[in-house]
Amino acid sequence: MNCIVYRLLAGLVVTCVLSGCAATTFSTGGLPYRSRAETRSSDGVQVSASVLSAEESEQVYGVPLAKKMIQPVWIEVHVDDTHSYFLMSPGLDPNFFPASEAAEAFSQDASPGGKDELDRRFRRLAFHNPVVSGQTVSGFVLTNLSEGAKLVQIDLITNGQARTFSILMSVPGFHADYHASEIFWRDIYPPEKMIDYTDDRAFLAALEALQCCATNKDGSKNGDPLNLVVVGGLDDAFPALVRRGWSPTEQRWSGAIMKTVTSALSGERYVNAPVSDLYLFGRPQDLALQKARDTIHQRNHLRLWLSPMRYHGKPVWVGQISRDIGVRFTFHSPTFTTHKIDPDVDEARTALAEDMAYSQNLAKIGLVKGAGAAPQSAPHENLTTDPYYTDGYRQILVFDRHPTSLSEIEFFPSESGSGRDSVPLGEKQ
Repeated sequence: MNCIVYRLLAGLVVTCVLSGCAATTFSTGGLPYRSRAETRSSDGVQVSASVLSAEESEQVYGVPLAKKMIQPVWIEVHVDDTHSYFLMSPGLDPNFFPASEAAEAFSQDASPGGKDELDRRFRRLAFHNPVVSGQTVSGFVLTNLSEGAKLVQIDLITNGQARTFSILMSVPGFHADYHASEIFWRDIYPPEKMIDYTDDRAFLAALEALQCCATNKDGSKNGDPLNLVVVGGLDDAFPALVRRGWSPTEQRWSGAIMKTVTSALSGERYVNAPVSDLYLFGRPQDLALQKARDTIHQRNHLRLWLSPMRYHGKPVWVGQISRDIGVRFTFHSPTFTTHKIDPDVDEARTALAEDMAYSQNLAKIGLVKGAGAAPQSAPHENLTTDPYYTDGYRQILVFDRHPTSLSEIEFFPSESGSGRDSVPLGEKQ
């Protein structure tokens, strides 16, 4: 362990001894966030986590934290090995709120005696290090407010080792589009239809054989090209996407449609703006994600469909990605608005691959033939009549829960069978 981490541990131990810290467990009082907590375990360490709604956080803390853009995350750690562990709060949010700072944000409305009580309450509810062997510690880390999905990364360190758990969680009250299909929690394909590929050549051939494009509902017209394949799930691929700033989209309900129209008129940012339905495997996208920019007019967005394929046991998602460069009104959308896409859809595909290379979880990458080429001189059109051009390849991104450095990312073999590594980021061979 390097000297910086050692000094950090030593400082935490000294602080704990001087202040009389002890293992603590906060009584949740039957609030529902405890019952929906997600749990992970590894080699004698078990962690549980839950994101509180605005109502729950006010009930626990007695003040409306959400109005100050503060979101408590409940963490519980149980240690069964021989080490004592320390939770690193910046892993959950580099700009987390210390208990004292958050209490101070509400102190102006409290009496002098009430300020002291507010400070004591916030400190009592906070997660307190260390977690000693054989004990369970629980408490809250105060993070910045997230809507839609929150990546809860729990980093625990001890002498000579670290444990990391990445848990992607839904924020209560958000109408994520994937809730409609419950795609993460039910099997949509019968077992006899599932194929688990362990040979790269066979896997690439299966991906190449997929249809070229997403379609309209009855399949009579092709839309955007299927230029993306994501391999992984809730413990690797989607935490990686959220870590790099990708957000889930909302269902198209009345509130979301109104926010979309309002944002289109004002140009304001709407990080969870809905996307229109495209179809593959006889159904609309199972989920959609977007990476918003400063205004609603600019964003990257992708749609994903769960396929009946697996790759070394991991789920395989077939997708479509493009970059939005404007908003226009149209009768081709139920919201009467649509994003205008950058016609160079290969750029968005390549940008995603480069972005994910920095996610810490991208393990393997490659390209496979897919939609077929559409040159700039003769572009194709999507369902809302936006033109696009492409080299016709699909980007393959394979994720793993264990951290992978840039130099450790592997490449699929080229589809030519020449034995060369595939060109992973969209350069023409």
